[in-house]
Amino acid sequence: MDLLLDTHVFLWWDDGGAHLSAEVRALIADPASKIFVSAASVWEIAIKRRIGKLRFDRSAVAANAANHFSELAIEASDAERAGDLAWDHRDPFDRMLVAQSLQHSLTLVTCDPAIRGFDGIAMLWAAG
Repeated sequence: MDLLLDTHVFLWWDDGGAHLSAEVRALIADPASKIFVSAASVWEIAIKRRIGKLRFDRSAVAANAANHFSELAIEASDAERAGDLAWDHRDPFDRMLVAQSLQHSLTLVTCDPAIRGFDGIAMLWAAG
């Protein structure tokens, strides 16, 4: 399965995965799964860390590599799709993740109730 991790899911996994459901932990750990972390999540982590909203003591890029996840770059078509989404949600990071899941046929793994309300994407609820 090809999975796109929401930012908090990536952080939870990197912290040991205790907040994640057994199903999601198994899917992320499965060598047959391809796991993606968006550049939008790395950007979000960097911003929130800088302004004091998040404590994450290492590089998100290094954490992504250590977890053997694939980086998902933001392409112009992703940006255009994020802007065109018929969805009344202003968080640019959430919009990008939804757009990327659509553009790249990825299952979005999240616990964000705002994203859960978006119809039309493959989604896995991550919380245990």
